[in-house]
Amino acid sequence: MWAATLAGPALLPSAAAAQSTFDVSIIAASCANCHGTDGRSPGGIPSIAGRPESILRSQLIAFRSDAPPAGTTIMNRLAKGYSEEQIHALAKHFAEIPGQDSKKDPSK
Repeated sequence: MWAATLAGPALLPSAAAAQSTFDVSIIAASCANCHGTDGRSPGGIPSIAGRPESILRSQLIAFRSDAPPAGTTIMNRLAKGYSEEQIHALAKHFAEIPGQDSKKDPSK
């Protein structure tokens, strides 16, 4: 039993390794509450699908700061819960989804 106790912690994944494994689609699903399914908002909240990755990343970082942009509602509280890796993954995820403008018929 003593030997098993010594070997136990070595077999557990480190905290850093555990944090680097996540499913971005699960994290992104929480964005749908305000920004619509796949980041395409049907209402007054801005759509985030198809926006440039660098802009989305910068905005999430700004929301996470101690001085979030004026007019921020809940985004600063939500963004504080994301790691750098998660922010980069979210920005990439939504940038790769075609935005609402890409669904419009160009002939109209």
